[in-house]
Amino acid sequence: MTRDKGFEIFLATVPGLEPVLCEEVRGKGFKRPRAVPGGVVITGGWPEVWRANLWVRGAGRVLARIDAFHVVHLAQLDSRARRVPWGSVLRADVPFRVEATCAGSRIYHSGAAAERIEGAIRETLGAPHSAEAGVVVRARIEQDLCTISVDTSGELLHKRGYKEAVNAAPMRETMASLFLRQCGYDGGEPVFDPMCGSGTFVIEAAEIAARLNPGRGRHFAFEQLATFDAEAWERMRAVRSGRVPAVRFHGSDRDAGAVAMSRANAARAGVGAWTEFRQGTISEAVPPEGPPGLVIVNPPYGTRIGERGKLSALYQALGQTLMRRFAGWRVGIIAAEPRLAQATGLPFLPAGAPVPHGGLRVSLFQTGPLA
Repeated sequence: MTRDKGFEIFLATVPGLEPVLCEEVRGKGFKRPRAVPGGVVITGGWPEVWRANLWVRGAGRVLARIDAFHVVHLAQLDSRARRVPWGSVLRADVPFRVEATCAGSRIYHSGAAAERIEGAIRETLGAPHSAEAGVVVRARIEQDLCTISVDTSGELLHKRGYKEAVNAAPMRETMASLFLRQCGYDGGEPVFDPMCGSGTFVIEAAEIAARLNPGRGRHFAFEQLATFDAEAWERMRAVRSGRVPAVRFHGSDRDAGAVAMSRANAARAGVGAWTEFRQGTISEAVPPEGPPGLVIVNPPYGTRIGERGKLSALYQALGQTLMRRFAGWRVGIIAAEPRLAQATGLPFLPAGAPVPHGGLRVSLFQTGPLA
């Protein structure tokens, strides 16, 4: 694998949202993206790896696939791993670790597989192994095919670098951005979240409208690889595509602490000038001045015994408020229980397939413009 040769780059996402991520990746100018289980695959070089980490909102991590080969036993894996061109990607002076998974293969012990690959890297490259290393080599052995990748992101990409405070059940920024996209949001309309928590939907919407790169405020694991070109990366980061949004983005929450948290997070993200947060209950929600846009909300899911009855009243109040005051606005609600979503009485379009979130499976329920 060289700097100039193209290779597969895998952008991981939540299962079920692959087509949405593929649409985003295509819109960002990456060539021939294709949705596959668990993510999107593109072909490119290291500049495309850096760009994917810097630009793409919906990906959880970006993996550079550096080799693939068939193996049926550990000795074969050991031998084949020693022929991987580790020195063209990893640095001998930077610690690494290996994570392996096995599925439907004659090699079934992931820990033993990881140990063989660790040994091959140590003995051929001389790089130190550390359980806390920021550089992670990932091996997936499926149907006897071993795919070797390097995790170029490091910390998961939903960690944008601005959010110091979160509420009890946060939605990851990556998932929030994909739900916004599913609702048809493109940055040109106002967004309102009446249960904003730590402000995730509102801040993501404002960043999209302002054309701010999601990875602008953080570091990535690829900065510790042998393929890293610091000057080229700084030139890429220095390109400014921002604009002043034509509309504003609003959130409210009954909890004063959540409102303060959202304001602080928005300020750190650099979108404080275009966002407004205020304290208020669902029944007090009113549309902000200006044109109609998108209401998007992630209410409590009611996973504990006895909660569902109380939450039905909350969902019902939400639906009544939106129907009564938000004519012309579209609505997107994330819910784990269809019956709770239906308690709003809103005229939902057919819901998409459930996707995993926080140990549950949630669906996006959305409407057209309310009458």
